[in-house]
Amino acid sequence: MFGYVTIYEPELKVRDFRKYKSYYCGLCHTLKERYGFLGQMTLTYDMTFAVVLLTSLYEADTEHMTCPCKVHPVKKQAMLVNEYTAYAADMNMVLAYYHMKDDWIDEKKISGFAGTYALHRKVKRIIKKYPRQSRAICRSLKELSACEREGVTDIDIPAGCFGRLMSELLVYRKDHWEDRLRTVGFFLGKFIYIMDAYEDLDKDRREGCYNPLKEAAEHADYEDRCLSILQMMIAECCAGFEQLPCLLDIDILRNILYDGVWNRYKKVQQQKKEAKE
Repeated sequence: MFGYVTIYEPELKVRDFRKYKSYYCGLCHTLKERYGFLGQMTLTYDMTFAVVLLTSLYEADTEHMTCPCKVHPVKKQAMLVNEYTAYAADMNMVLAYYHMKDDWIDEKKISGFAGTYALHRKVKRIIKKYPRQSRAICRSLKELSACEREGVTDIDIPAGCFGRLMSELLVYRKDHWEDRLRTVGFFLGKFIYIMDAYEDLDKDRREGCYNPLKEAAEHADYEDRCLSILQMMIAECCAGFEQLPCLLDIDILRNILYDGVWNRYKKVQQQKKEAKE
């Protein structure tokens, strides 16, 4: 359900692209340092957005560093790291832990049991450090599982669960900006969930998996309705974002929210066009 909140590279200046990549590499490096290879496997563009957003909002002191990378072994990679990088890494691990735990409880997946066992001690420390966020993640994922079991067809209900999860993740600390950050996170989370359901509809139909859009897809105006809902979600998200006093990396953040989030939608549309031809 992640990987939708990324940049639109053609519209980003070279220096901004390099800086964004440095944030991404910094998060990857932090995950490896703290949680090893399994931690790196949880790396997402979405949490990189959280790092850039919180860094911009709070104007964090950021360390510039270069480190070797197995993926790019020719030369050391530039990285940007600060306290929000560490926070995003911790949230990544909590998300991964509860997701794998649900896989084991609901579907008895061995990978879920193995991942839960491997991460238990480390995640227990994160939960103690960030109880509010951890409770929100656990509660929201349980609610999503319940929606799946009950076959809920009103997509606003499961999307709202994921929206509440994201709203808590973006609130690093309770302060003057928490309500606006929650607005950004809530509508961004709903957009992510709806976009994921929209992209996976055909696959879920073939595999007999839950997808709250199956019923809506039978109507003639399905495509227009989906686009309208997605536009409303990201419009509310952007309206909340523009109320935040972000100046640092503002071009990167706007590139993501106004263009990058539509990358996968455009890809789906292109695939549908090719299929018709």
